Amino acid sequence: MRKIAQAFTLILAVSACNNPANNNAAKTQTTGIEGTWKLLTGTLIEKNDTTVTDYTKGKEFIKIINDTHFAFLEHNTPKDSAAEFSAGGGPYDLHDSTYTEHLEYCNDRQWEGHDFSFTIAIHNDTLTQTGIEKIDSLNVNRLNIERYVRVQGK
Repeated sequence: MRKIAQAFTLILAVSACNNPANNNAAKTQTTGIEGTWKLLTGTLIEKNDTTVTDYTKGKEFIKIINDTHFAFLEHNTPKDSAAEFSAGGGPYDLHDSTYTEHLEYCNDRQWEGHDFSFTIAIHNDTLTQTGIEKIDSLNVNRLNIERYVRVQGK
């Protein structure tokens, strides 16, 4: 009888480890990347030119990340004919601090189908991602550094 109880306990323990809901919960707790992030600054370095954009003045950009996909939304603040909007998203991979976006959807269709790898660091409520954006057909090859703050739920 004791062996049956031990076997039953072992089966319960193994099945709990293989439960997808438990695996997603563990991923969320260990990575901390899931959530909504508001872009504060973006720095693009291309050849010898550096452009820093302050997304707290005149522009807004958020990135939403769940356990399998990311999406981004950007717009400038004018609501007249000068209004601009961009959006995109797709699945991502995260291995340690390497975060790779697979851009499946984008309002600028030339960017679709490309992968972008970043090194990420999360410190308290700040996410920093750094990586190369390269698309030969568009002559894009630049270092992109973005600093986000986590958006708290209401």
